[in-house]
Amino acid sequence: MLNSGIGIYQEVRAKNALDRLAALVAPSATVVRDGRPRRAPVEELVVDDLVQLQSGDQVVADGTLVAAEGLSLDESILTGESDSIRRAKSEEVRSGSFAVEGTGSYIVTAVGDDSYASRIAGEARAFRHPRSPLEASLNNLLFVLVGLIVPLGALLGYALYNRKTPISEAVPTTVAAVVTLVPEGLILLTSLTFAVAALRMAQRGALAQQLNAIESLASVDIVCLDKTGTLTEPSLRVLELMPADGADPDELGRTLGRFAASATSANATLGAIRERYQSPGSTPRAEVPFSSRWRWSGLELDGDGYVLGAPELFDLGTLEERAEIEARQGRRVLAFAHTGAAMAEIDPEQGPPPDAQPLALVVLAEQLRPQARDTVEFFRGQGVDLKVISGDRPETVAAIARDVGIPGGDPVDGDSLPESSDALRRAVLASAVVGRISPQGKRRVIDALRAGGRYVAMVGDGVNDVPALKAARLAIAQGTGTQMAKSVSDLVLVQGDFGVVPPMVGEGRKVLRNLQRVAKLFVTKSVFAVVLIISIGLTDIEYPLLPRHLSLAAAVTIGLPAFFLALAPSTGPYRTEGFLREVSRFAVPAGTAAGLSVVASYLFALEVANMPLVEARTVATTVLVFVGLYLILALEVSGRVRGTAVSTLCFVLALLYLLALAAPPTRHFFDVAAPGPGILMISIVGTAFAIGSLWLTDDRFVPGRGAAIAAGE
Repeated sequence: MLNSGIGIYQEVRAKNALDRLAALVAPSATVVRDGRPRRAPVEELVVDDLVQLQSGDQVVADGTLVAAEGLSLDESILTGESDSIRRAKSEEVRSGSFAVEGTGSYIVTAVGDDSYASRIAGEARAFRHPRSPLEASLNNLLFVLVGLIVPLGALLGYALYNRKTPISEAVPTTVAAVVTLVPEGLILLTSLTFAVAALRMAQRGALAQQLNAIESLASVDIVCLDKTGTLTEPSLRVLELMPADGADPDELGRTLGRFAASATSANATLGAIRERYQSPGSTPRAEVPFSSRWRWSGLELDGDGYVLGAPELFDLGTLEERAEIEARQGRRVLAFAHTGAAMAEIDPEQGPPPDAQPLALVVLAEQLRPQARDTVEFFRGQGVDLKVISGDRPETVAAIARDVGIPGGDPVDGDSLPESSDALRRAVLASAVVGRISPQGKRRVIDALRAGGRYVAMVGDGVNDVPALKAARLAIAQGTGTQMAKSVSDLVLVQGDFGVVPPMVGEGRKVLRNLQRVAKLFVTKSVFAVVLIISIGLTDIEYPLLPRHLSLAAAVTIGLPAFFLALAPSTGPYRTEGFLREVSRFAVPAGTAAGLSVVASYLFALEVANMPLVEARTVATTVLVFVGLYLILALEVSGRVRGTAVSTLCFVLALLYLLALAAPPTRHFFDVAAPGPGILMISIVGTAFAIGSLWLTDDRFVPGRGAAIAAGE
């Protein structure tokens, strides 16, 4: 009851904090009312609202398109198809899809329970991820214990039936024996610990959209990063406009500014150009919106066509050498060209018009995030591999990677990646940088790494990162990113600060270390129950413990200490593999020694000292409590400060137990006897028998030495 009450209180606190952060990243829409567009939360939309769509926006309500300029939607959550679908005016759109490219607007026809909006994020997240390593290990542990409960429960029931035990005695005996096998508080403690960790992460500005993301973060051994928005600031600035021979720089600036102001599809590049070259825009006659697949965009303005795109798509002539130099220095370089082709007749997949004549190079700079270098250094120090995968030129991406301290081989061109998964994995592991890669190429990289047994995290913020985010074991989105990226992610960095990740990793690893240690106490109780059933439960002797005795012992030796130990600071290694093996190496000998010492003490008190049954059961309970508290010392004592804290905790818990025996109300409730000299003497001898057996078994049961062995020293 106490464990549940504490858990509920912590869950409520965590939920309140997470709700406050969730409001910052909740889906919203640009709705036109009174002739003016404004952002509005989903719950404020009503039927007949006019909603505008930009690349990266979520379709938050069902509707009918009244305008569409190169609009493509990702409808994979609704249809299962990974390819984006082109949508035109008068076609239906459904909530749950996302605008991958282009622009549009639609009239809302269904909202709330009548649409898919309320189910989108949950469907996407529930479908995408497997269990975290710790959750999978705990599930396997429960399967093993349930497999033991059935045959042992049947054996005990048969034994009780065979000796014609009355129902009033058989039921509590069976409950005491079988229920002890179940580590009932372990799952609650795991959820509670995850919730507290999520609260602490929320205080640092990170929203955990799945609780197991905290533990997954500690298990990651490779992190794939998008460059823009993750290592660098999402905003850009124009450094220089390099005109082609004979071009007028001032006129080029005005034309380029008009191009950016007239484009209906907004992105960071066009925003930087608009800020530098402020010119009035006009309605384009035709438009090819930018897409990461074809890496260029185009407008037709008053009969003239203009194209802006990756420099390698054009014959740059004398500008080619300058483009290479700037790209090697980590700049983002774009070519601005003029064309006489009609934009409405161009297939963007085939590249820009062949007659496009470059007018200038636009050189833009990216600003490294303040904490990028420190974060990279932290991951490298923890043995986590870092890979930068980006749609920019490999040379540009490699320059940024070098600036933040990511070493690696020669950059890989995404267009030349191998087809087979094994060859792809080898190519990616050999280099820290993959450039000029498509969104589906990013997903192929993640899939190949996962197929090789790596625990992969993906950090991104844009629409082009979504396939990779959905494929990764852990998806982390920037809070400044698109709605689509945030909706499919496990963690959202609300303020877009990549520097908050290292303390989150530390929090996750602390949770993992503590839960792995505390789980040993719960499983020890289960092994103890098996020993007790086999050694005495199948005999004619009265069962040594009633359910209330087990509740008292479990509260003192597991429930209360586990709560404190699971949330306490911790250091040392963490392991995501071999969980059950490591737990068993501690729990099997510990549970066996506890079980045999309880049985021996109980039989001595009952048959040799001729104590009444209630006193003999008090001896059994006392031995179980003392042995359990000693196991906490053996498991947790490491270092002077922690050793003192854990020893004090165990002393207080032992005192609470003795007070429960001494106080008449609690003594009557738990059906135990007052702790007289005989009870204490037999209990001490039985406890010493268990401790001595454990010392002879393994050094891990010696306080101080056990923690050192667990730490790999």
